[in-house]
Amino acid sequence: MSRESEADLPGEATLPGTLPEALRAELVAFRRDLHMHPELGNQEFRTTAAIKERLEKAGLKPRVLSIGTGLICDIGVDPEESDSGTVPPVLALRADIDALPIPDTKSECAYRSTVPDRAHACGHDIHTTVVLGAGLVLAELHKQGRLPRPVRLLFQPAEEVLPGGATDAIECGALDGVGRIIALHCDPKVDAGRIGLRHGPITSACDRLEVSLDGAGGHTARPHLTTDLVTAAARVVTDVPALVARRVDARSGLAVTWGRIESGHACNVIPQHAELSGTVRCLDLDAWHQAPDLVHAAIDEIANLHRAKSEINYVRGVPPVVNDPVITELLRDAMTARRGAHSIEDTEQSLGGEDFSWYLEQVPGAMARLGVRRPGERGVRDLHQGDFDADEYAITVGVELFTAAALIDGER
Repeated sequence: MSRESEADLPGEATLPGTLPEALRAELVAFRRDLHMHPELGNQEFRTTAAIKERLEKAGLKPRVLSIGTGLICDIGVDPEESDSGTVPPVLALRADIDALPIPDTKSECAYRSTVPDRAHACGHDIHTTVVLGAGLVLAELHKQGRLPRPVRLLFQPAEEVLPGGATDAIECGALDGVGRIIALHCDPKVDAGRIGLRHGPITSACDRLEVSLDGAGGHTARPHLTTDLVTAAARVVTDVPALVARRVDARSGLAVTWGRIESGHACNVIPQHAELSGTVRCLDLDAWHQAPDLVHAAIDEIANLHRAKSEINYVRGVPPVVNDPVITELLRDAMTARRGAHSIEDTEQSLGGEDFSWYLEQVPGAMARLGVRRPGERGVRDLHQGDFDADEYAITVGVELFTAAALIDGER
């Protein structure tokens, strides 16, 4: 089905909240401005100011989080109800606003990053623009008396900084009065115009692991008089993932993966120090709770075998995002109303981590995967790569998905 014919789908004419052409063009320009000016976690001052300015222009009253970046904005909250504590539970629409510390390698792109070694390579500029656009459309519906229940826009900083800016946003009161929460994440494997949904876990837990090994160094001619740290480090790299995987149910998907190993300076000198770092990912919440003890025990076991002293820094990241079935079906109903059931596909659980999970520890919610691949494009412009880009038609899809979800939820 062509994009032009999608506008004629049943439900599109009866459900308000579609995206006017003028606002569509404005949002594309807004997204490109964010893409050109990426900011890292907890440094999103320009981004926060731009969002705040546009919401205020629409007559809304956004509130910057007390940590200095990120903001929340309520739509349809009656001040008298708020003061009396009788506001019905709010539906929150969440976006993350930070970028990644990698260079933008796109060529012949008018809106590529202007900041060295910084890029919106995970689509957070799309997420931010979608929630902004949904907020502007819902604010207009509220003026017309057509918004059935209050909505909160939540623009969260530092999603890429473990354990995630969601924890700071929650401490700042972002979930106060919230009854349910929804989000989306760009998926470069899905065509723009489609979304992916899944009941239950849709992402995985992700922790950071840093290991130091120390011992007596010496000449490579006499390894028996040393700790032989290079061999010890190599065994930690190869043996620890295997040991950990054998000590939990294989269905939990607990995986230790190394990204860095450093040791030594000369070919004939056994060093005294080695460093390793990587990630621990897990599909299952129960196994995630066991992971630190399992990893510590496996590393110590291998290090002791080689007479090396180990120091472990296990940094807790995020638990899996576990979609609530009821909220997932709300997203399904919203997308069906906008574009038909054919525009929805089942999605797999990803091994990527997402701090949206922290909100779901507090309130029910769900995350959808937003297709951003240009139809017919070969290959995948994958996330966290310098050449990542998105089909900007996805902005329209995301805005209309969220506005439909807000309207349908308000009538239930």
